[in-house]
Amino acid sequence: MLLSLTQWLLALYPEDLGFLRVFQYLTFRAVLAAMTALLIGLAFGPWVIRKLTEMKIGQPIREYGVQAHLGKRGTPTMGGVLVLIGIGVSTLLWFDWSNRFVWVVMLVTFGFGAIGWADDYRKVVHKDPEGMRSREKFFWQSLIGLVAALYLAFSVAETSNLRVLELFLNWVRSGFSAELPPRADLMVPFFKSISYPLGVFGFIALSWFVIVGASNAVNFTDGLDGLAIMPVVLVGSALGVFAYVVGRADFSRYLLFPHIPGAGELLVFCAAMAGAGLAFLWFNANPAQVFMGDVGALALGGALGTIAVITRQEIVLAIMGGIFVAEALSVIIQVSWFKYTKRRYGTGRRVFLMAPLHHHFEKKGWGETQVVVRFWIITMLLCLVGLASLKLR
Repeated sequence: MLLSLTQWLLALYPEDLGFLRVFQYLTFRAVLAAMTALLIGLAFGPWVIRKLTEMKIGQPIREYGVQAHLGKRGTPTMGGVLVLIGIGVSTLLWFDWSNRFVWVVMLVTFGFGAIGWADDYRKVVHKDPEGMRSREKFFWQSLIGLVAALYLAFSVAETSNLRVLELFLNWVRSGFSAELPPRADLMVPFFKSISYPLGVFGFIALSWFVIVGASNAVNFTDGLDGLAIMPVVLVGSALGVFAYVVGRADFSRYLLFPHIPGAGELLVFCAAMAGAGLAFLWFNANPAQVFMGDVGALALGGALGTIAVITRQEIVLAIMGGIFVAEALSVIIQVSWFKYTKRRYGTGRRVFLMAPLHHHFEKKGWGETQVVVRFWIITMLLCLVGLASLKLR
């Protein structure tokens, strides 16, 4: 919004207001987006926590969980709304409203946030610790993910919505056999020229898997004070670097990345997410004054997955978000093995002491802060590995 305003003012008074040209620089707007989101979060955090407390929106704690967590019962949850407010307001202020990629990420983020809100509402109002049933949640996640994936399949390949529609119609007329250009291929990091053509259906399937999978993986990780939000900040910031690179023709050509016009504007969204996340961490650090809830975790995970799809960095996301992957896999392995052994032997057996993975380490005697900080350190290292793929090819 402010970019359009400064452009209008510059057109009227090019000599007198020449200093406003600084707003044309993407990196400048990204820094201001991060600062705006941070200040919004810090300013409105106490008010949001107070309102959630007055509304008695307290976190239900499962009786079969880690016993040390029972003392957290009643801590305000649904604090993810604070993150979404910071992201939404800051992004709308500082990004180029004509950019279609940011709108897609915003729609996925707030769509998944609405699903999380409904889930949290059932938990706190209906006093149901399980919240929205898995099938219902998965259905709505899949619907949003598929719509986004279908649009991105053609949007990544073209430079305007008109061309996107034309490419889609050509695909339909061809009997769903038309191929996507190379920039839509699956990129393999650390290799100069290895990529795999996916086709339209392959692109949609992979994109759906990444968006929905990332959303649920972040949600599984959100189980300890500050555990999920800092990795989101780190991974989101690193993805912002990739967005800036693929959005610039000169950088992408030099670093052998596909050039995706318009993707660089996602740096503003990533910066806003980092600022809002750090503001939330101020109140979510141990002992937490507020929990993120599904409204925040599902939304932020969906945002990371969508950005990775647009920048063609799905594998890099899996590397940098290794903690998210490990948490999700621990749940899948635990549940699958328990069901298999119960069916085969009559008694369910477990691979981990408790899933998700962070609870396993708590059961082994790690303190909550130890788990959180060590997972942060691992994420920092993995983000450095992912960023190294920019040059090591």
